[in-house]
Amino acid sequence: MRKDLCASGLIKAIHQQFKKIEDPKKSSRKNIVTITDCLMSCFAVFSLKWPSLLQYEEEKKDLIVLENLRNLYLVGSAPSDTYMRERLDELEPEKLRQAFKKVFSIAQRGKVLEQYEFLDGYYLFSTDGTGHFSSNTIHCANCCIKKHYDGKNTYYHNMMGGSIVHPDKKEVIPFCPEPIKNEDGYTKNDCEQTASKRQLQALRREHPHLKIIVVQDALSDSGPNTQLIESLNMKYLIVSKRPTFQYAPVEKILFHEFTDHEGTVYKYRFINEIPFNGVYRDQKTNCFEYNSVSLKGEVKKGSWITNIWITKNNVHQLMQGGRARWKIENETFNTLKNQGYHFEHNFGHGKKNLCTVMSFLMVLAFLIDQLQMICCESYQEAKRTARTFSSLWEKMRTVFYYIELNNWAEFLNFITKRKRQDTS
Repeated sequence: MRKDLCASGLIKAIHQQFKKIEDPKKSSRKNIVTITDCLMSCFAVFSLKWPSLLQYEEEKKDLIVLENLRNLYLVGSAPSDTYMRERLDELEPEKLRQAFKKVFSIAQRGKVLEQYEFLDGYYLFSTDGTGHFSSNTIHCANCCIKKHYDGKNTYYHNMMGGSIVHPDKKEVIPFCPEPIKNEDGYTKNDCEQTASKRQLQALRREHPHLKIIVVQDALSDSGPNTQLIESLNMKYLIVSKRPTFQYAPVEKILFHEFTDHEGTVYKYRFINEIPFNGVYRDQKTNCFEYNSVSLKGEVKKGSWITNIWITKNNVHQLMQGGRARWKIENETFNTLKNQGYHFEHNFGHGKKNLCTVMSFLMVLAFLIDQLQMICCESYQEAKRTARTFSSLWEKMRTVFYYIELNNWAEFLNFITKRKRQDTS
C-alpha cells in the first residue's frame, strides 16, 4: 500500500499546493489565520461531511477537534466560519487547479490510471454540466441569471464536471471543474458548450500527453465541438440522436451481431468516414448504433458518433464506453448531491467567488475519497466495517470529536478496531 495514495500523503500534497497560493488580501496584522488554514479547514469540512459551517464552528470549540484538525488536516490555526467565508470569497477558483493536478500526478505515478485504460491506452473522460446553487434572492457578481416572465430572477451557479471513468469500475477520478460563467450565453446549450471548450483546453494544457476519449451527451453533437476535440489531439465518443445514417451509402453500412454469456443479443450497424452533417459535409465522422435484447426481454438501444475507426472487433467496446457516460451523472454528480457531500447545500455564497471555491474544494474532497477507495487498504477496510458510506462518515466524525488522533492510520484503525502498522 503506497503511503502517498492514502489520506495522509494526499492531504499533505494538497497542503503543499495550498501553501503556494498567495493570499488575495494582504494584511499587516501578525499571527493572522493564513489562506492555507482557511482552505484546509474548508477542505476538512467537506472531507468529514459536516452538514454545515455552523456545525464546524460549534465543534472546533473543542480542543480535541482543534488538535485533530492540526494532526490530520494540517490546520495551523482554525478560522471562524465567518472569517473562512470572507477570505475564500476573495480567492480566484483557478488557484485551486494545481491541487487537482498534483493529486492526479500522484495517481499516475502510483499506476492507478493503468486500471482505467479503455482502448489502445486511451482513457474515457466523461463530461457534463450540473448545478450546485439556485436562489431567488441570494446572489453574487458571478451568478448566472434566469429572467422570468413575471419579472423575477433566479440566480444560480452551474459548472462543467469531468471524470475519468471505466465501464467496469464503480469509482471515478474527477478533475477540476470548470465554472459556467454568466457571460457564457443565454441558453443551456450555449453556456455548456462555451464552458466545455475552456474545460477541454485546460485539460490538454495541464495533461499534454494524456490519451483522452471525450464522452459527451447529444448536446455536444456539433461540428465546432468535434473540431475542437480533434484540434486538441483527442478522440470523441458522443451520443447522437440525429439520423446520422442518412448520409451513408447503403452498400458501405456494416453489420455485426453476437450473444454474450448471459444470453443478451446485440445487433450493431456502423459506418466509417461519412459527412458529419449537411452543413459540415467536408468534416468526416464515424457512427454506430445498437439494439440489445436480454433473455428477460429488456430492450436497450443507442447511437454515437466517433473519430475512432469502427470495426467488428471494437464496436461492442465502444458501445460500453459510450454508455459509461452515465458515470458522470450517477457516480459523480449523484454521489455529490445525494450521498453525504451536501453539494447543493448553501455553505456560504459571498459577493465574489465563495460559492465556486467551495464547490471546487468539495470535488477535491470527493477525489481524495475516490482514490482511497481505489488504492488505500485501510480506507477500504474501514468502509467494509461501516458497510455504508453514510455510516463510515458518521463513525469518522464521532472518533474525530472524542479521540485525539496522531495520524490517519490511527484514525482509520479506530473504525476497524484493529491495530495496524503506521502508514501515515
